[in-house]
Amino acid sequence: MTVSNFYSVLKEMYPDSLSCPWDNDGLMVCRDPLAPVKKTAVALDATVSVIEKAAELGCDTLLVHHPMIFRKLSSLTAESYIGRRVFAALDSGISVISLHTRLDAGAGGVNDCLCDTLGLTNVSAFGDAEAPEIGRIGDFEETEPENFALHVKQALAAPFVEAYVCRASRRIAVLGGGGGDFIVPAIDAGADTIVVGEAGYNSAQDGAEAGINVIIAGHFYTENPVCRQLERLARTIANSQVYVLNSNSRIAV
Repeated sequence: MTVSNFYSVLKEMYPDSLSCPWDNDGLMVCRDPLAPVKKTAVALDATVSVIEKAAELGCDTLLVHHPMIFRKLSSLTAESYIGRRVFAALDSGISVISLHTRLDAGAGGVNDCLCDTLGLTNVSAFGDAEAPEIGRIGDFEETEPENFALHVKQALAAPFVEAYVCRASRRIAVLGGGGGDFIVPAIDAGADTIVVGEAGYNSAQDGAEAGINVIIAGHFYTENPVCRQLERLARTIANSQVYVLNSNSRIAV
């Protein structure tokens, strides 16, 4: 299977229509769209270190969640980290494919993987007017919010979580990554708890006062479970050998 064929199948599963209007994902870098996909690295981010590791492993393709190129470029030089990423991929002959908010919203994507990791049942979609199906909401055995926050920490192997609590946890909304803007939509969807990767202090505090527990577990930790899905996609679609790489550079001290 070629890079072009692989990306075409991924687009059928996760079409552009699922992406938020502000997003920029897709085929980020590709020297030769007709090149075969034989060895694929998957990761959350296409950092220089991830690209270099993929090259060491002999990979020809890198499948990631976050866009390697997100904002419009006015130039491309080795002085910028974006330029270094692009040049590292081109020099190594690695094609980079990014599936961002379409993978948040799509079936089996970021938020479905997060629900599976947390053990939620009866899962359905929720969101806002711009992205009505991006989040997920499901059930969990009723427990005190402190206990559920500890469950989240352990399930995601996060170094810590922040929890703004007000009531028992049973109906759980999740939105991996930056989910602070979805606290109110989660309340409207009937959630008593929301798990997000990031949220501002005021948003979380206001949420707790409005009657929803807000658990902030870290951007990387809430999204990284999707690497299992990316690995599965590369194996089943492209029949590729797959390496899962860790792109996390954050430490807790």
